[in-house]
Amino acid sequence: MMKSAAIYRQASYWLSAHNIAQLPEESGFEVAFAGRSNAGKSSAINAITGQKTLARTSKTPGRTQQIIFFKLDESRRLVDLPGYGFAKVPLAVKQHWQQTLERYLHTRQCLQGLILMMDVRLPLTEFDQQMLNWCSLSNMPVHLLLTKADKLSRSKGSAALQQVRKHLATLSGDMTVQLFSALKRVGIEEAQTRLNGWLELGIEN
Repeated sequence: MMKSAAIYRQASYWLSAHNIAQLPEESGFEVAFAGRSNAGKSSAINAITGQKTLARTSKTPGRTQQIIFFKLDESRRLVDLPGYGFAKVPLAVKQHWQQTLERYLHTRQCLQGLILMMDVRLPLTEFDQQMLNWCSLSNMPVHLLLTKADKLSRSKGSAALQQVRKHLATLSGDMTVQLFSALKRVGIEEAQTRLNGWLELGIEN
């Protein structure tokens, strides 16, 4: 997976969009990262790209308040979406995030798939299930990262994985799930492999 790791290591900040009008022109391939504000989204992006500070991490959930684009090359991008369901922000701000997020997911033609993060200790919250239901109805491919897997024993982690797999089996569409730990670097290559397919990298292991 050396070639795969290399292209993610070259990811760099490109631009931020506060609203739909500020989105870059439609072209190439995008994969977006979403999840509750305390699910470890920024840490996962940093682990996958092998960069400690690409996505900002904060002890205050909800810091990402814009759609942030990271460029891999001229035709491929990773997109960091605002966290949902937890951030302590004014209602008007939260509603703006929700509307912008929905419009991005509904209208972005170059979006190839969604990496959805859930804390392995509390998967399938109401917000998570809403997102999965929308993806199922919209035919949006989803790959779930059950983050912070280092916080559970192997048996409890496996039980959580099975619980989520059973739920995904009740939904239609292309949906997969794995355990992930940014701290212990668990599941990074598996996540990169899923990204490779969506970004049409055609990289061999």
